[in-house]
Amino acid sequence: MTKAYQICTQCVMDTTDPLIVFDEIGVCNHCHTNKEEIRKKVVSGTEGEEKLQEIVKEIKRKNKDKQYDCIIGVSGGVDSTYVAYKVKQLGLRPLAVHLDNGWDSELAIKNVENICRKLEIDLHTIVLDWNEFKDLQLAFLKASTPDSEIPSDHAIVVSMLETAKMIKIDHIITGYNVRTETHLPSEWSQGHFDWGYIKNIQKKFGTVKLKTFPHLNFLEFIFPPYSKKFINILNYIDFSKKDAMPILEKEIGWKYYGGKHYESIYTRWFQGYWLPAKFGYDKRRSHLSSLICAGEITREEALEELKKPTYPEQLQNEDTAYVLKKFDLTKEQLDEIFNSQKKTYWDYSPYGSIYKSSLYRFLRMIYRTLKK
Repeated sequence: MTKAYQICTQCVMDTTDPLIVFDEIGVCNHCHTNKEEIRKKVVSGTEGEEKLQEIVKEIKRKNKDKQYDCIIGVSGGVDSTYVAYKVKQLGLRPLAVHLDNGWDSELAIKNVENICRKLEIDLHTIVLDWNEFKDLQLAFLKASTPDSEIPSDHAIVVSMLETAKMIKIDHIITGYNVRTETHLPSEWSQGHFDWGYIKNIQKKFGTVKLKTFPHLNFLEFIFPPYSKKFINILNYIDFSKKDAMPILEKEIGWKYYGGKHYESIYTRWFQGYWLPAKFGYDKRRSHLSSLICAGEITREEALEELKKPTYPEQLQNEDTAYVLKKFDLTKEQLDEIFNSQKKTYWDYSPYGSIYKSSLYRFLRMIYRTLKK
């Protein structure tokens, strides 16, 4: 039975999330999760600054004899750019890692180069094998799940982990922050760290063997190696995107892309066109809802923003033509993929299936015993 349409009374998340739940006054589960995550993970004001200084002091102490004391990821987006700006203010010596997956916009390339030059940060760029990655991305489109950004997200995390291991650094500082990134439904995107999911889709729909693609293995999925290495410093400062952007524009000449994660042409096309058109998922709802709960915009402003197109139609057409060219597809072939039956993460035997098994409970019991 089709669920009647409903929209949260606090944010703008609605029943386009098939698993959304509302309380007795119409507030959604994502808003409640946001509130709880902030309570557990965000430390504001003076206490937050003191906690951040403790973290910085420890990073400097452990890495005083090394060329770098931390790793940061740089995409050219506002969050990662602000992290780069902040770590230099804190007196850290970061190595910036950028993943080139073949889809960076010209502005993204300029932003990344400008950030590192202005802030005097060394840049380590990891270039994915385009033949492999092109085939993998196309396999994900053919798989007909809403998760086509998963290969990039997976490769970014693993690239930072591998770089940290290579230079013997244990601290990876990220731009993730609870305030503005907690409204994303799992049905809209999941399996970011699940190599089983990725390799099964490639096996079914791909034609190229993934020999060089950076990935986690099964044990690393069960016992994540990033859980203690990643430090989300924006949770310790009163971070505001709307306040950060003019600072970055003035101080280091950073330029805005017009949307979250739109520094990538593929992301702009996938989130702005493919995801809403094929699946009915508009990720602006998630991003705007988090900003509402963070007090950066009002619900009324968010609703007005959602009335606008995801991005200009002419640019959508240009991006579609670019995607066709990059993937060596015809419009008819892309239309056939678009019209194929919609699937989900669970249709491709992901590692995540083990969470439902007795084997997972056994492995976790062994892990807890060994840690004692």
